[in-house]
Amino acid sequence: MTRPDRLLAWLVLIALFGVMIASFFMPREEVALPPPPPLAGQIDRIVIEKAARRMQLIQNGKPVRTYRIALGFAPEGDKERQGDGRTPEGEFTIDRRNAKSAFHLSLGLDYPQRTHRARAAEAGADPGGDIFIHGQPNALPEGFKLRGDWTAGCIAVTNAEMREIWKVTPVGTKVEIRP
Repeated sequence: MTRPDRLLAWLVLIALFGVMIASFFMPREEVALPPPPPLAGQIDRIVIEKAARRMQLIQNGKPVRTYRIALGFAPEGDKERQGDGRTPEGEFTIDRRNAKSAFHLSLGLDYPQRTHRARAAEAGADPGGDIFIHGQPNALPEGFKLRGDWTAGCIAVTNAEMREIWKVTPVGTKVEIRP
């Protein structure tokens, strides 16, 4: 290979490397998908997968919506006590609806249950309570979404998603929270 050929090869490699670096830092265009059709009727069940940060609404045995969620600030493991930042795991039921909570709408879970109270008592701790599926803090502007896991143990979605969930989730809906 002659000297000019080597120089050309190096210039080509440098240009390719520059394109790779530039493409890494350039914003990616996201393809806007059409919105899903509105949900009709009530859902049967909610399944939350903590590790995947995913919540699904189940209707007639099939998932009809999937949402990205935020959890407690220390989400790994089952909730043991108040203040531990964990989101509880197990089978729960929506036992209350609060349209005037500090977060955009909220659906309360029947936590703590007898087993949670017993485990906390054995450790000399308070099991905590007030675990909800809710939107963003009301103090934030509409459309704003906090990043990462930030709740005290609840499950959070966007406000628009919470409005959709609220419409189809009655008291008595079963909720399964998986690790």
